[in-house]
Amino acid sequence: MKKRIFINALYGTMAAVAAMGATSCGSDDKNEPSGGDNGKDPVETTDKSLVNAERAIEIIDAAVENYFEGAGMSMARLYNPYNNKRSDELGSVWMYTSSIEAVNSVLKAMKEQKAAGKSALYDAHFTRYTQLLSDLVDNLEFYAGTYTLTSYTGTTTWTVYGVNRGSGKGAADVTGVLNVYDDQMWIVRELLEAYEVTGEKRYLDKAEYLTAYVLDGWDCTLDENGRQHGGITWGPGYVTKHSCSNGPIVAPLVKLADIYKGKSDDITYGVILEGKKRGKETKAKADYYLEMAAAVYDYQMTHLYDPKTGLFSDMMGGDDNGGKVRYETVRGVEYRAYVHLRDRVGTIFSYNTGTMISGAAALYKATSDAKYLTEMKSLCDKSFPYFAKPATGKDGCYTFDITGFNNWFNNVLERSYVDAAAAYPEAGVYAEAFQANLDYAYSNYLYNHMLPTNLLVGWNMERSKNNVEGMFTFSFAAEYASLAEYQLTK
Repeated sequence: MKKRIFINALYGTMAAVAAMGATSCGSDDKNEPSGGDNGKDPVETTDKSLVNAERAIEIIDAAVENYFEGAGMSMARLYNPYNNKRSDELGSVWMYTSSIEAVNSVLKAMKEQKAAGKSALYDAHFTRYTQLLSDLVDNLEFYAGTYTLTSYTGTTTWTVYGVNRGSGKGAADVTGVLNVYDDQMWIVRELLEAYEVTGEKRYLDKAEYLTAYVLDGWDCTLDENGRQHGGITWGPGYVTKHSCSNGPIVAPLVKLADIYKGKSDDITYGVILEGKKRGKETKAKADYYLEMAAAVYDYQMTHLYDPKTGLFSDMMGGDDNGGKVRYETVRGVEYRAYVHLRDRVGTIFSYNTGTMISGAAALYKATSDAKYLTEMKSLCDKSFPYFAKPATGKDGCYTFDITGFNNWFNNVLERSYVDAAAAYPEAGVYAEAFQANLDYAYSNYLYNHMLPTNLLVGWNMERSKNNVEGMFTFSFAAEYASLAEYQLTK
């Protein structure tokens, strides 16, 4: 009840309007949801950045109440605002991390607004949102577990995050295919964002630990010419190498390189030498992280780029070992071995292009290498018409594939356009399509501070069919927050 009271107080008349239900949109049939009944910003302003951030805060505040339960913040995968029911199924760690993404995005927007002389939202919400961030990260530990992994360069015991929530903190099963590298990458991204907005070193320390785990999965076995095969498999229990388990770590690696730029900190990591001998090398962190960012980026461009579309396929598959991890014994010690992959296959998803746009933007900013700018521009220009189609009768709006998890995938693409806009203004034009879609839904379909899965069509007439994925709700908030940043720079 305390959270509901807070939302009502924060948004004043919005709650009273919301209580009218769907009848305010021209229908007296209470079984015909339509939304659009509380689409009014709490503070009247024409400042688009402030409006976007306010809407993100509104959506997050309601989502925390609707999807989370208990002191441990267990997150329901689905919630229906028309019958106030959470699903019994809990969200995976990937879904849970979307809540951290949304909160980080708002914190970052508020800091940038304050720096631009617009401190109202920062003054009102920054402290409580840093506490919310801390609570979310602390309860992420319900997904944590410990296991021992034999990788390409050695055997190590790791504490990482499993797909499913455990019965207690640190009690999750993370063995085999129950942890995947891309989940760790999204967490690394958010821990680095948390460090950036709060300055709390614990976030950086955890991000670096998980980065070491992810890079332990980099295939550093050597080909006949002494070059690394490269690429990161979907998880330690898989042999396929996916766009989603490579692209997401590029921009975070560049961010780590930037954090340590000009500092003397170094890092020691495992390598494979001639004759399959294993060894260790030590390098300055700034150099190592930037080199690995470029290496992962180059692997995806070389192996997963689809020349017909100019975008990225889902994965490298067609292995020669029946889908099983292969091991080899070298000088009496067991290591993970190389598995050859023949085929670039699978659906072209929007987020796999988004991560590479963000990666290219970060690498260009760090290196000034024109190669990254050229490739970033190409990815932006080819991805938008591929994934976005003009919406009939809705000026400025675009339709995107929203089946499956595509709403979240599209969020990654939107954020990449914002990342690219500083060096390529046309990317900002592409981001405006997401602004138009969100604004259309907010004006027409907002219901109890929630947006529907389909931003351009709205709610289902059958109340029981209005479940919304928690990660979609947090994605909409994250998009609004990133667009708040973008609007500051226009």
